[in-house]
Amino acid sequence: MRQAQVTRNTLETQISVKIDLDGTGKATLDTGVPFLDHMLDQVARHGMIDLEIAAKGDLHIDAHHTVEDIGITLGQALAQAIGDKKGLRRYGHAYVPLDEALSRVVVDFSGRPGLELNIEFTRARIGEFDVDLINEFFQGLVNHAMVTLHVDNLSGRNAHHQAETVFKAFGRALRMAMEPDPRAAGIIPSTKGSL
Repeated sequence: MRQAQVTRNTLETQISVKIDLDGTGKATLDTGVPFLDHMLDQVARHGMIDLEIAAKGDLHIDAHHTVEDIGITLGQALAQAIGDKKGLRRYGHAYVPLDEALSRVVVDFSGRPGLELNIEFTRARIGEFDVDLINEFFQGLVNHAMVTLHVDNLSGRNAHHQAETVFKAFGRALRMAMEPDPRAAGIIPSTKGSL
């Protein structure tokens, strides 16, 4: 069962994440940050991951701590649910368009955190959401999921479209990387013998 449940409580946030990597794409999201809920729904749906996230944070200040800590907690849950990585494809990639926007995401369950995020947003905010927080979310996630992640927005004029293609492509890339490889059942996908 590739599932996990993680709770993270700090003086700034209280986060709970429940994840099922072999789900059907259902999401129950209550983060207090509506745009992030919309983006996480894309990850669940396109990654075929069942995802429950509830968060309470110091939103009276801004969304920074909440978004970052959701990334951290989701990364922890992802790492727990993926387990020892035996029999995984390990690598995943996806290109996703939305009208004029196009993004590419590549993920490696390498056991090493690394983030290369290349997005030149056309505006600083999407509604009330500060686009800088997308970097904070993914940095928290890769640090705790122990994955290498490359995110490139290749084109786009609409910032909402740019962000949505990134999160959809992330879901698709995760789905590919997490798939069991029947030809490598029981084998760690590394010449080192561990990840």
